[in-house]
Amino acid sequence: MTRGRIAGTALAVLIMMSGCGLIGGKDDKTTAAPPVTETTAVANEPEFEPITESPTPEPTTAKPKPKPSKTTKEPKSAEPTQPAFWSELPACAHYDKTKPVAKSTVKKALKSASARVYWRTEAPTLKLNYPLVKAIAWQESGWQTNIHNCDGGTGVMQVMPDTVSMINNRFGLDYDASDYKQNAYVGANYIAWFTRWAGQRYFGENYNLNPSKCKSHTSWCLLNVVISGYNAGQGTIESAAESKTLPNPEYVAAVRSLMNRCECDQF
Repeated sequence: MTRGRIAGTALAVLIMMSGCGLIGGKDDKTTAAPPVTETTAVANEPEFEPITESPTPEPTTAKPKPKPSKTTKEPKSAEPTQPAFWSELPACAHYDKTKPVAKSTVKKALKSASARVYWRTEAPTLKLNYPLVKAIAWQESGWQTNIHNCDGGTGVMQVMPDTVSMINNRFGLDYDASDYKQNAYVGANYIAWFTRWAGQRYFGENYNLNPSKCKSHTSWCLLNVVISGYNAGQGTIESAAESKTLPNPEYVAAVRSLMNRCECDQF
């Protein structure tokens, strides 16, 4: 056999072996490159957060990065739900099942109550003012008509049953504190009564409730004493009169601040 034939025969054998997969074919497990699977491809690629608009990818062995949590903002309440002076609602306070009156309507009642003259003959110069009435009412209840305090106070100005009875008996009236309008009137009437009592007893029958008459929010002046007395009561003011020190300066300061600027002014 000639050298050329031998070479041709060898080439033919190599081609046949290659066609049978013995050299570099699918069945040659020792030399073939491993198949590229989806799992291998994902694991070797950098991880990206999925885009919400794209179709959901097939599950892979690689763990996706956690999505950053989105902070959900609480919806802003149209109206505050608790009085300004309370850091939280006392455990013994509660709401009744009646529908609360809109604060814009309560505002009208408070303005009407503050414009009344309660001492036409005995103290005709004694006049209330709306900033004082609205501030005490906001401090006491946040202008809520359906809230009841621990001491029995009811509604907007949180007037107590004994206070209602005293005002009704003193002036021959028949106020019902469960009605928001009458509640505002009895609260304002009590402020007027306290102004007359304190003005006559401690301030030489001067009934001027102007803030300019007070050196500070804690000084012993008629306005501060009336605010303090609305919260602390007549007996407590009598005990504090000797030292001329307000028994509840935080309460007085809060009301004085609300007279100038109050969240309730938006209604």
